Amino acid sequence: MALIDLIFRVEKMERILETLMFRSRWLLAPMYLGLVGGLVVLLIKFGQEFLHIIMHIFDASEREVVLSILALVDMTLIANLLIMVIFSGYENFVSKIDVANHEDRPEWMGKVDYSGLKLKLIGSIVAISSIDLLRAFMHQADPSAAPLSNEQMAWMVGIHVTFIVSGVLFALMDKLAANTHKH
Repeated sequence: MALIDLIFRVEKMERILETLMFRSRWLLAPMYLGLVGGLVVLLIKFGQEFLHIIMHIFDASEREVVLSILALVDMTLIANLLIMVIFSGYENFVSKIDVANHEDRPEWMGKVDYSGLKLKLIGSIVAISSIDLLRAFMHQADPSAAPLSNEQMAWMVGIHVTFIVSGVLFALMDKLAANTHKH
């Protein structure tokens, strides 16, 4: 009888432990709310940059306007990245977002698993890095701007290439893993 009682207690403790671990996923929810706050901060900086462009449109050179617009594109890509992380991360790790019948629900929502999220993240990071690199090259061509050193430019290109190689390797690993699951 004591052995059966012990087994029952162990099973009960196991259920409690598993329930506690399962419910702990909700500890991520405030982090996703923090990322929503990050979107608000990014929106404020976007508005600030946009107003700066508008206020200096007649004084600025074409190059300065293009660089400012690239900054806006950069912030927009980062905002898109945040949305992907918020939606996909929340749905994959916390709870489903119940807006299935909403007409504005993104088509990809609910379909991006952790593997897909990694690939979308690295793709976004490569795009953001590309824009930053383009801005740096355009900055170099501006005779009135302080030039970046060859070492700084080499680091930027090296980091960008590292992001690209990482993205390709992530995609390759996911393809290999998907093929492994089929067997």
